[in-house]
Parts: sequence; structure tokens; C-alpha cells
Amino acid sequence: MRQAVSMVARLGFRLQQLPSVLSRQLSCAQDVLRRTPLYDLHLAHGGKMVEFAGWSLPVQYRDSHVDSHLHTRQHCSLFDVSHMLQISVPAAGAVHLATALLENPEVKLAGLAARDSLRLEAGLCLYGKDIDERTTPVEGSLGWTLGKRRRAAMDFPGAKVIVPQLKSKVQRRRVGLMCEGAPMRAHSPILSTEGAVIGTVTSGCPSPCLKKNVAMGYVPYEYSQPGTLLLVEVRRKQQMAMVSKMPFVPRNYYTLK
Repeated sequence: MRQAVSMVARLGFRLQQLPSVLSRQLSCAQDVLRRTPLYDLHLAHGGKMVEFAGWSLPVQYRDSHVDSHLHTRQHCSLFDVSHMLQISVPAAGAVHLATALLENPEVKLAGLAARDSLRLEAGLCLYGKDIDERTTPVEGSLGWTLGKRRRAAMDFPGAKVIVPQLKSKVQRRRVGLMCEGAPMRAHSPILSTEGAVIGTVTSGCPSPCLKKNVAMGYVPYEYSQPGTLLLVEVRRKQQMAMVSKMPFVPRNYYTLK
């Protein structure tokens, strides 16, 4: 697996998390969707293509979403991020590179569905859902992205608002949630145990690794401590949820040294 990851790193892939999968299948609009250099390779490997942000991308392959998710955790998977236009491998060489990586028996292709559940287990934000231009790093529980030098120098956009937040309590915080029962989904209301609506789920799905339902959302600061019991409304029914530390599944990133 390290050999495969190292090859990607040497060639300059900047792997990034993608937005969650859209469930709408391709229709007659397929002809107008843009295609990545790996489009034909996806089809050859049984990729189930869907429309995503104007592109034709694989939601999964012949393996189920859960099998693909678990394989990625246990071994190694290859995701197509070339539609993000942040790939330093020439388009003409993308198929050759992917084919070479797939010769390693541990490496399999994985689609948008696995990528979304994997990033949620890791507690990673999706722009446009979990954070946007109105979210500060402190509200989004991303204060770790601001180094000590930058905090001291206050030389980044929004510093006059963000730095004071690092030293005080903000009105809302992004938290992890865990529950049993029906899966929590985006836009599900979060309630106090007294039944008052206090926040909203931004992302949620069943965790293939934990066999529980996990989610992220925003609640007032006083409800943000791990272990706090809350209610989440799912399918017009209220169920218990607990604020959880993130990541839900321990990170085990491989980095070059």
C-alpha cells in the first residue's frame, strides 16, 4: 500500500475530499456532462456514473458502497479528483498512472459514495454543507488550522474577528453526533432534551466501521461538550443522540518523511 501511495505522492496528486454523492442517475443529459480523463476507465471497471456538479462521475463500482469503504480503510483505494482541476499529472498520462496503480492487488477504485462516508467518519468538513463563507474556523472547530505565528501576527483575512474568538466562547460550534436508530441526515433538526430546536445537522450517514449513525452539525456552545445528550428529529420522530469527539474513526494518514 505504501508503494502505491508513494507513487501518487511523487507524481503530485493533491487528493482532496469531494462533496457527497448525488443520487440522480444519468439521463439524456449525459451528453452535455463533462468527463474526466478516466471516464472510459470507470466504465470498464463497472463504474455506476452519476451527475455531480456538471461532471459524469462514479458513485460506486461493482463492489457495494460499504465494501468499498471498508477496503479503503483496510488497504488502499484510488479516487478520481481530476474534475477538480487540481491534478499535476497531464491528462494524457492519467489512464496510464491509474492502470499502473491498479496493478497493485491492494488498490481498488472507489467512488463518491465511499469518499463521502470516509470523510464523515474522519470528521472532515465539506464546503457548502458543513462550512461556508459565513463560518469562522472557531465555529467550525477548525482552530487547529491557524498556526501560532499567524495568530500572533493577525495577518490573515478575518483575523480581527477570529483571533478574539479563539480566546472566548462563540455562539455556536460544529460538533459530532452519534446515535442508534434511523440515520441522521443533513437538515435534520437538533433539539435539547427539553424539546427546543437548538441546531441543525449538516452531514450524516451510517458509519460502516462503527455500525452506528454519525453526523455533524451546529449547536450553541453550551451544548457542544462531548457526552452531552441531545435529541435529533429524523423522519418526524425524535431520537436520542450524543455529542461525540471527532474524528469518529481514528485517523491513520500516511505522510512522506
